[in-house]
Amino acid sequence: MIRERLARYRGRIRRELTTAFREEHTPHEVGLSFSIGIFVTALPTGGLGIGLLAGLAAWWSWVSKPAIIASIAVLNPLIKPAVYVASYQAGGVLLGDRPLRSGTTPTSITEMAGIAVRQLLIGNLVIAVLLSILSYASVVSLMRIHRQRKRRRSGQSFVSAILEPFRRW
Repeated sequence: MIRERLARYRGRIRRELTTAFREEHTPHEVGLSFSIGIFVTALPTGGLGIGLLAGLAAWWSWVSKPAIIASIAVLNPLIKPAVYVASYQAGGVLLGDRPLRSGTTPTSITEMAGIAVRQLLIGNLVIAVLLSILSYASVVSLMRIHRQRKRRRSGQSFVSAILEPFRRW
């Protein structure tokens, strides 16, 4: 059951990214669209991030809609809890706060909640930035590989292949 669900998610992400690769967008535009989607989706927006991403896709023509959709699919409800746990842990390391379940407990529930929220938000921002950078580099590389394979199959001329990196960058 879990394998089937993961296979569906993987298939959906692959379809959306392949659609993005086939668009008339540069690797930079697709990578940036995907990384913005990952950044916004990783933040604890309570679903409002999807509306923000839809607005970005509608307002700016350079935004790749399939790349945005793929980024939302990557950070799906199965993955999101792991992002929050990692965010909380990273925030604790960065802020040097003691864990909530230590021998010395905070003086009040309010203080405990403040520590938890601070750790989560700071850690989440750091995790979102890291995921965004990694996703940009990965998608740009994958898109270039995809286009090189496509050129080889289509028999593109040598001169066109040389000039390709200088177009629409």
